[in-house]
Amino acid sequence: MSQRILFVLTSHDRKGPFDAADAAPSGFYLSEVTHPHRVLADAGYAVDFVSPKGGKTHVDGLDLDDPVNAAFWNDATLRGATETTLAPSQVDADAYAAIFYAGGHATMWDFPDSTELAAIAVRIYERGGIVAAVCHGPAGLVNLKLSDGRHLVDGKDVSAFTNDEERAVGLYDTVPFLLADALQERGARHVPAPNFQAQVVVSERLVTGQNPASAKGVAEAMLPLLASAGRD
Repeated sequence: MSQRILFVLTSHDRKGPFDAADAAPSGFYLSEVTHPHRVLADAGYAVDFVSPKGGKTHVDGLDLDDPVNAAFWNDATLRGATETTLAPSQVDADAYAAIFYAGGHATMWDFPDSTELAAIAVRIYERGGIVAAVCHGPAGLVNLKLSDGRHLVDGKDVSAFTNDEERAVGLYDTVPFLLADALQERGARHVPAPNFQAQVVVSERLVTGQNPASAKGVAEAMLPLLASAGRD
């Protein structure tokens, strides 16, 4: 199987709808990209970046005191890849062993309704690949249906940003829906940990993490699945 992994970044740039000019800025959450990228790159996987609209994306959580963040952000090639993302129409799903939805509150406004990205994820999964997501990244799974019409998350254990965490960060009434609730409405079993504690859940070939503290663990949990898929 391919040694390439597709990272999905949000195209949205605020914690609010597209026409909310006064909304706080947002984008993909940096450590939810950099820490998984480091794990997967060190294991020999190449990573490409896609976003719902393609092209430039926006960053949130720009903490350059984190050495992994700093190394990624100060690498002109890596940073440039997040600023020139592929459009879904440019992606050949058959070239990837896995798709990983990075988080950031902004994902809540553009991941769920990206039918093109959903089609890519379904193709990867149904070919035996891995679907992964962290924090608010599972917003990309909410409307993701397999070719038999069932939601991908139906009957699976998942982890995602919790309702209590939304309250703790003051965005419970800002997000367009509550992610954990939406996943459960699609038939998933949401498995929470205490606020902001690492939590990674593996269910078949679906790997999900609860929050930024879980990002590295999601990539680490992907590795044995990728190795197994590579032997099939």
